[in-house]
Amino acid sequence: MGIFRGTGGTGDATTDATASQVGTDAATASTKANEASSSATSAATSKTNAGNSATAAASSASGASTSASNASTSATASSNSATAAASSATAAASSATDASNTLAASALKANNLSDLANAGTARTNLGLGTVATTAASAYATAAQGSTADAALVASAVSTFGGTLVDDADAATARTTLGLGTVATTAASAYATAAQGTLAASALQSTSTLNADKMTTGTLSGGTY
Repeated sequence: MGIFRGTGGTGDATTDATASQVGTDAATASTKANEASSSATSAATSKTNAGNSATAAASSASGASTSASNASTSATASSNSATAAASSATAAASSATDASNTLAASALKANNLSDLANAGTARTNLGLGTVATTAASAYATAAQGSTADAALVASAVSTFGGTLVDDADAATARTTLGLGTVATTAASAYATAAQGTLAASALQSTSTLNADKMTTGTLSGGTY
């Protein structure tokens, strides 16, 4: 029977490779086959691992896409919030301006009406007449007359009367009238017409009476 001689073909047992060499080659071939099987297994495992890695990568890519989408949504929401905040700030500024304008156009209690735009218009709105801006001295008092039309009109007072009216007291008024001190004494301090035409010719308490010229009567305290 022919013996395998490797790449040299077949030959007789006496001239070709020995059976021992054939066994060695067979063992080597078996080892190579095992190695090839192991390599095939490793390749299959690597393929599986590569598939798993690809799946994981795809999952990661999907997660990244979802995260990116969520981030975009959050950014949009943040932008909307920022826009709303800006709008609120603008509205607040507008309200503050309106409040400031309203305050500027309002009368403040502390100013006691000095900040009114037009005092005349304010008096009209209060229903006040022109008398509100004149002095009280321009009108009659209760002592002068119960109403203005009952008071003494200044034009009805003569120039001399005016000098008397403005006198501060009675003594000054008597001086204005030219009165003497007799004006303030009682009438009983002076002789009557029955006693004598003039005080100088009236009967004095120290006079001596002429009995011939006396008529019937009674004298008290005299000498006769």
